[in-house]
Amino acid sequence: MQGTLLQRCKPALIILAIIAALTPLIIGSPFWLDNSVMVAIFSLLSLSVGMAYGQAGILSMAPAAFGSIGAFATSIVTTRYGMSPLVGLVLALTMPMILAYPMARAITRLSPLPLSIATLLLCLVLELAIREGGSFTGGYIGLSGIPALWFAPTIQSMHVLSWLVVALVLVLYANLTSSAIGRAVRTAQHDPLRATADGVNVPALLALYFALSASVAGLAGWLYAHHLTYMGPDSLTMHVSIKILLMAVIGGASTFLGPILGAAFLTLITLYLPAAETQGMIFGAVLILVLLVAPNGVLGTNWKKLFASRARAGKSVRGVAA
Repeated sequence: MQGTLLQRCKPALIILAIIAALTPLIIGSPFWLDNSVMVAIFSLLSLSVGMAYGQAGILSMAPAAFGSIGAFATSIVTTRYGMSPLVGLVLALTMPMILAYPMARAITRLSPLPLSIATLLLCLVLELAIREGGSFTGGYIGLSGIPALWFAPTIQSMHVLSWLVVALVLVLYANLTSSAIGRAVRTAQHDPLRATADGVNVPALLALYFALSASVAGLAGWLYAHHLTYMGPDSLTMHVSIKILLMAVIGGASTFLGPILGAAFLTLITLYLPAAETQGMIFGAVLILVLLVAPNGVLGTNWKKLFASRARAGKSVRGVAA
């Protein structure tokens, strides 16, 4: 039993070990500490895609929308009403779930393409609502003066907090995946008829899992708002959702560490790309390369088996040619 528990905590322990090794190298650099926090935030958003798409098979284009709901919820209650960021945390966790569950009950019966379009429309509607929200949402100007977290007031403490949150989410995610609910979700994804025969309410189960993934995105939005202390209509848009989806797919959406690897890679490579057009070209090229070489993502591919099968295929082709 202890070995099983250790196995479930292994992804979180790996992340904590990596961060512990890197922290002394960047602790004196606000630039790298800030980017570390952003990598952690995008890791949470990418993990929400991993939960929805990698585990439940729901191709959601709205992770940034759910993150934006969490971010604006905490921004509004802390700046407009002077409430604690902890109240904002509760709202950031619950409001995306409340929206995502009935939405998923309505769209999970759709095929992947209409389903993704439906979630994409959510992004567009939310962006319009934020821009037309007037003084309540900040409108086209946005909300500034969002308070920093009183228990993580410095960039160093925010760096530590953000990665502790990622580790905690990984532990909960791994335990959920290995639980009866996680096994039922995998069965519902691959064989919904069998899951139904086993007594599983497939639409309700997938909707619940989708709502949990939306809650993770809301948590990322909460960190995002209190880290940047500003939220505007262009902060977490549809384009960010597409970028987050690329992170999960490139790293391996069905794995625990794949979305984090993809988030780190795309976030850090953006620092060295001069323009948005160049970023789009590079991201597209990387996505095509990964889909051609490793359709399940970098960490979701059995590289040893892949190389062995290609070596056998090469030998057979040379044998036929001879």
